[in-house]
Amino acid sequence: MADPAEASVFFIGNATTLIRCRGFTVLTDPSFLHRGQRAYLGWGITTRRRTNPAIEVDQVPELDAVVLSHMHGDHWDRYATRGLDKSVPVITTPHAAVRLARKGFMNVVALETWGEHLLRRGDATLKITSLPARHAPGAAERLLPPVMGSMLEFGHDGLEGGLDLRLHISGDTLLDDRLNAIPRRFPDIDLAIVHLGGTKILGTLLVTMDGAQGARWLELIGASHNLPVHYDDYQAFSSGLDDFRRHVDLLGLSDRVRYIGRGETYHILGRRAGHGAR
Repeated sequence: MADPAEASVFFIGNATTLIRCRGFTVLTDPSFLHRGQRAYLGWGITTRRRTNPAIEVDQVPELDAVVLSHMHGDHWDRYATRGLDKSVPVITTPHAAVRLARKGFMNVVALETWGEHLLRRGDATLKITSLPARHAPGAAERLLPPVMGSMLEFGHDGLEGGLDLRLHISGDTLLDDRLNAIPRRFPDIDLAIVHLGGTKILGTLLVTMDGAQGARWLELIGASHNLPVHYDDYQAFSSGLDDFRRHVDLLGLSDRVRYIGRGETYHILGRRAGHGAR
């Protein structure tokens, strides 16, 4: 019999994943653009997609929630707007929440940094916490939409209630001092999904972690298992998976990283089942 606390992460592409645990199904950063189509990043800036998503938006199963790190065209696109159920809860930043409400989404939850939202399914619980993130250096941060990382804590009520799995999603962030509070508030992170790519806008401005920053992020966050995403799907990316892998190896962290391709699923057992991966 399957452990109800077993979690799975299905990688759709870019930062889009389907996360399942404790009966919950959560979609992250839904982007279903196809190869050759352009994502709009604001200020007249676009980037062309190099890949296709592993599934189409109409193949997404019934959802308990969507977690959206920020409102950029490679994280929420026209397919998401047209294809997702307008009543599904979307947990996101206040900036993105206003825009989603204008698009007709009726159950948008706006979280400030460190804000929390609790979901329930029977005796199962999912607490989502908004975490600090920084999408650009210095004053350039004001030119980009606010972004959040997130912590998903799957648990259950009852006599043996408690935490089954703690899963962190970096969001589109650079390595920044404000991230130092995350491992202090949330020790013992079981699984982390890290957004990489070394994204550059206007050809020079770095707005997501490259391989070197991503490896140091792993060291900072201290998660037992890590999945890299958001590294090769768009032309704006300048740092691929090989760059990340090289820096991870240099820091001696290769045993903490699992590499999955689009269309593949990663499984990790809950804490009561021994906290292993397969």
